[in-house]
Amino acid sequence: MRSERIWTAALLIIGDEILSGRVQDRNVAPIATWLNLQGIRLTEVRVVPDLEPRIVDAVRALGGSNDYLFTTGGIGPTHDDITVDAVAAALGVAVEVHPAARAMLEAHYAGRGGLTEVRLRMARVPAGAELIENIRSGAPGIRCGNIFMLAGVPHIAAQMLEALTGTLEGGRPLLSRTIGCWVPESEVADLLAATERAHDGCRIGSYPFFREGGVGANFVIRSPDEAALEACAADLVARLEETGRPVVRGGI
Repeated sequence: MRSERIWTAALLIIGDEILSGRVQDRNVAPIATWLNLQGIRLTEVRVVPDLEPRIVDAVRALGGSNDYLFTTGGIGPTHDDITVDAVAAALGVAVEVHPAARAMLEAHYAGRGGLTEVRLRMARVPAGAELIENIRSGAPGIRCGNIFMLAGVPHIAAQMLEALTGTLEGGRPLLSRTIGCWVPESEVADLLAATERAHDGCRIGSYPFFREGGVGANFVIRSPDEAALEACAADLVARLEETGRPVVRGGI
């Protein structure tokens, strides 16, 4: 049975290429979705450059204020891949070559030029770390307690998450319902606030749009309790319909 406690996670995105705009991050949405399915809520996302002091500070702050911390990027073979070193520094442990990671890389590169010193960097882990399976590229992800180091490449990060599915402790997944309405959100702001106050445990988010020459908004209700969620959704629909505006369950 799922715990009633709210479990939280933060995501630390590491890389100069993200901050410069050269590469667009594509990991936040799939990681957030995956976490919710595990009953864990993503509470914060932070992006830092490839600078060890900045990574260390972020790891300590985010890891200390959440149940879990996920990082993406910086675990590859090049000189600027310093996530392992930074996490080790944040935890106060040494960096070592993990024997199982070395064996995985030796097998993966057996017909690809062998395991060079550069490739061996991908077997480096903070002392005492565990490995996260990666069948896509050979180089594993890394787990140090409540810290999970994933690849920055989205499809490889997704493979690592798949390997972690069902292994983390979490609460009930956060459910959602979407109600669309052709109304400017400013006209129903008080209505939304009143509906949320009337339904304990539910949150309502408003997301405006401009389409077909009209103005409207999708209202997303979130709650871990399905009965409470359905009651809030029904109430919101009724209140919006009283304004005389077209309402669409499921969103517009």
